[in-house]
Amino acid sequence: MCGIAGIIGGKASGINAEKMHRDMLRLMRHRGPDGEGQWSAENGPVWLGHRRLAIIDPEGGQQPLDNEDGSIWLTFNGCIYNYQELAQTLARKGHRFKTHTDSEVIVHAYEEWGEECIDKFIGMFAFAIWDGRKKKLFCARDRLGIKPFYYWMGGGSFVFASEIKALLVIGLFRPESNRYALSEYLTFQAPLGEKTLFKGVYRLLPGHTMTVDASGEIISKKKYWDLEFSIDRGHALDYQVDHLRLLLSDAVKIRLRSDVPLGAHLSGGLDSSAIVALASELNDGTEALQTFSGGFSHGKEFDETFYARLVAERVGARYHEIRPTAEDLISTLPKIIYHLDEPAAGPGVFPQFMVSKLASENVKVVLGGQGGDELFAGYARYLVAYLEECLKGAIEETEDTAEFVATLQTIIPNLTLLKQYKPMLRGFWGKGLFDTQDKRYFQLMDRSVGAQEIFHPEFFQNREEIFDSFKGIFYGSDASSYLNRMLYFDLKVHLPALLHIEDRTSMAWGLESRVPLIDHRIAEFIAGVSPVNKFKGGEMKYLFKRAIKNTVPNEILARKDKMGFPVPLHLWFKGPLKDFIHDTLLSEKARNRGIFKARELEAAVVNEQAFGRSIWGALCLELWFQTFIDNPL
Repeated sequence: MCGIAGIIGGKASGINAEKMHRDMLRLMRHRGPDGEGQWSAENGPVWLGHRRLAIIDPEGGQQPLDNEDGSIWLTFNGCIYNYQELAQTLARKGHRFKTHTDSEVIVHAYEEWGEECIDKFIGMFAFAIWDGRKKKLFCARDRLGIKPFYYWMGGGSFVFASEIKALLVIGLFRPESNRYALSEYLTFQAPLGEKTLFKGVYRLLPGHTMTVDASGEIISKKKYWDLEFSIDRGHALDYQVDHLRLLLSDAVKIRLRSDVPLGAHLSGGLDSSAIVALASELNDGTEALQTFSGGFSHGKEFDETFYARLVAERVGARYHEIRPTAEDLISTLPKIIYHLDEPAAGPGVFPQFMVSKLASENVKVVLGGQGGDELFAGYARYLVAYLEECLKGAIEETEDTAEFVATLQTIIPNLTLLKQYKPMLRGFWGKGLFDTQDKRYFQLMDRSVGAQEIFHPEFFQNREEIFDSFKGIFYGSDASSYLNRMLYFDLKVHLPALLHIEDRTSMAWGLESRVPLIDHRIAEFIAGVSPVNKFKGGEMKYLFKRAIKNTVPNEILARKDKMGFPVPLHLWFKGPLKDFIHDTLLSEKARNRGIFKARELEAAVVNEQAFGRSIWGALCLELWFQTFIDNPL
């Protein structure tokens, strides 16, 4: 896990180039505190930079890294988990290795297989390879978007980095907000496509490659991977349960490869508990796995540590815990916004940041459970959507057709899970009942309702265009079922936003975070499982639960109080957070910014009702403007 950077074209060399290079790497030191490396081409305007977090072969893995004759140079962020197997294959083909790193495997794999080398990799990665023979830069990002890759181009130069702040510091452009991307952010809590909240700054999409020539021009972009929902009709449910269990075990096993201390996040929920239990089974080290948890001292509704401690005790793990406070939030939120580069989608980023800090004080690598909800259908909104489908089917007498993964009769036992979502149900069924699937899921994903009360109307004038973009993704696969279309959208939009937070909250502390559940082999397999088998009777994570039934404690499997690290903001708002919120959102600068409706914002802030997401969003957005737009780096 590292920080990468590079410049191709006219600005890669010249009077100010050395300062640009130094500044880009300086701002990403937290991503790679173990070392720094640079390389410049002698016969062309190419510069590659790297900040290193040493995980594999700590002594021999400095980057940028070249091949035997120096014609190929790599800067790489991530981890190729099957590097040992690939190294053996490449050695048999005559390639000579000077390190024991996964980084060098990429170099020789590119030599051997060219751009198709990415099909060989199991892992998380964002990298750039300068091919001196072909005079081109080959860039790639992993299939599901675990590792970041940002770029800007203009004035004959192409500039890339792991974090946006490293692009801002070079001084080639002045940071401005992208108002349309902001509209999408207020709707989905993330911009769609390649856009970021910075005008002119883009991200390479997950599962894509890009080629840039020596003049800094992008000459191609290609999608090399996507999910295919060709349903496997040839295997029974029992086979699918067993096969998923094998895939989960192997995904965890290869992610235990590390030359430095390793641990795991543990919330007490199903996903992280499964990872900890599997890792403890597979861990061949002499020391117990270390786990890291967090909770708030404001009652059971804000605290899952009982379940986390239970899991750690059952599997024999070493348990570590942190309890963040309101004072911690006040002191760290500006730092969090700085590290994120873009505003936080939800308040869960705060405890995640604090637990990562705790983990970094004990290990250099952690396993986590991100992606389980998106892959295995773990969100309440899937149940809400299918409840409506079942009602519609029962009324129209069509629920016995193959399009329904549940009937009204079979879904009833699982409806108790919606007890805490009654406000969502009231809002969802208040309008548009039985409308088309795309419109109904758009309504479930739309987070702009509260935001419309306090943000300027201009951000909600593009609703039809945003809906069209939504539809392009919702119908962007070969999926024919409602469930798979919902999962596909979430894997393309919601999951990358969560992985963005996972990357930044860990790398802020020089911590490598590995996410076994979104191994691409698991994603491909689960896409081929029929919706009936992965969401049987409307039971969330049905197939996943079957696969880990004999591994995870029954108390975890039986939980119906899904929490997701809730933060007691509404309690803090009335006390320790009050002045912080007032000083930030009611300042003259915030009032005159042109993004808020000043009177409505003031009314929302002084109102001491429960702290809504709209106020949280406004707070984070204002801090983002202060950090990156008002005071350019």
